[in-house]
Amino acid sequence: MTGTAAIRPQTLAQKIVARAAGRDSVSPGEIVICRVDLAMIHDSGGPRRVKPILERLGVSVWDPERVVVVSDHYVPAVDADSAAILKLTRDWVKDQAIRKFYDQQGICHVVLPERGNLTPGLFVVGGDSHSPTGGAFGCFMFGVGATDMAGVLATGETWLKIPETILIRWGGRLSDGVSAKDMMLHACTRLGMDGGDYQVVQYDGDGVRALSMTERMTLSNMAAELGAMTGLIAPDTVTADYIAAAGGEAADIDRWQADPDADYREVHEFDAASLAPQVAAPHSPANAGDVASVADGKAIDQCYIGACTGAKLEDLHMAARVLKGRQIAANTRLMIAPASTRITAAAAADGTLATLTEAGAILLPSGCGACAGYGAGVLAEGERCMASTARNFQGRMGARSATVFLGSPYTVAATAVAGQIADPRPFLAEGKA
Repeated sequence: MTGTAAIRPQTLAQKIVARAAGRDSVSPGEIVICRVDLAMIHDSGGPRRVKPILERLGVSVWDPERVVVVSDHYVPAVDADSAAILKLTRDWVKDQAIRKFYDQQGICHVVLPERGNLTPGLFVVGGDSHSPTGGAFGCFMFGVGATDMAGVLATGETWLKIPETILIRWGGRLSDGVSAKDMMLHACTRLGMDGGDYQVVQYDGDGVRALSMTERMTLSNMAAELGAMTGLIAPDTVTADYIAAAGGEAADIDRWQADPDADYREVHEFDAASLAPQVAAPHSPANAGDVASVADGKAIDQCYIGACTGAKLEDLHMAARVLKGRQIAANTRLMIAPASTRITAAAAADGTLATLTEAGAILLPSGCGACAGYGAGVLAEGERCMASTARNFQGRMGARSATVFLGSPYTVAATAVAGQIADPRPFLAEGKA
């Protein structure tokens, strides 16, 4: 039996996957074959991994117009090996006639939507674990490894076991000095690193709808830290306005909403208004608590504002509010790696970079950088770091004996000024006085 009457209420994730599978509806647990609307790969896990597989199969990419390649891990090249990886990437892009190639323009999860590639309802596969970022735009976007990506590039299809959806509803609105990063660190602590294992996490509520598009990206990005397949936010006018400004078109927003009576595996209720700045202690984003409970009075050697989840323009604005008219503490260094070259240009134009560098910040190139253990900003033995990155796993940012705390850009900036873990709210209050 087909037709509207036979269709059970669907979550947003089910609606997107059903369209990609050519179905009217899907149910959790079913295995379906989906047509891929867009595939995204980067220099680290992309051409150097998939090229040999495709060559053994004797095939090229199924549709060059549906493939996006970003160089962001080995940029800029610091030795012959990284230069060779970038050259291989550029040569492969030319050979495959791929036009959407963003070479050293920033981190893939920021550049992809920044250039208008994401619109609601798309089924997108990314070659990176933080690909759930695309869920902020109402896309079903998830990450896969090189072998699965090679299959996608060869056929334009992939299989999927339909996941269930966990609904995280944030009521209220964030207070000044608290951001989406704090929301996610709190959620990681409450649900755990495997709280969304092979599930979809959907964010909703007044606290989410009040967020800007780039703050919503932080929520979807860190769905990966919950173990989720993707992190969805239903599109609205905020989504449409961002996409239009990026040169895309957000059609059918009304279509890409969950049915009111859709079934969810779990529903979690949080209050944004009562949330304090959060800090995650080493070595997990789930080790978070209110900043006052984590602050230990010990010196912080390095503060780092970077990565796909922590160095968007709004993130730099947060840091600048704290740093304006202040200086970084002696014996503490602040490294800032804007998430894209466009963000760097915008921050230069509006005076943000001047505020940051006048306070003593060191500006780094746009790219994954120290977050993934590459290039400038990696940590030496025994160093302590406060970072705006999504992860603080042992050894990820450098030496295994180094320790990394996670916080919002507000908290990272306040820590840089204090030289130890600090609550950003007093700094912001002083700025208003």
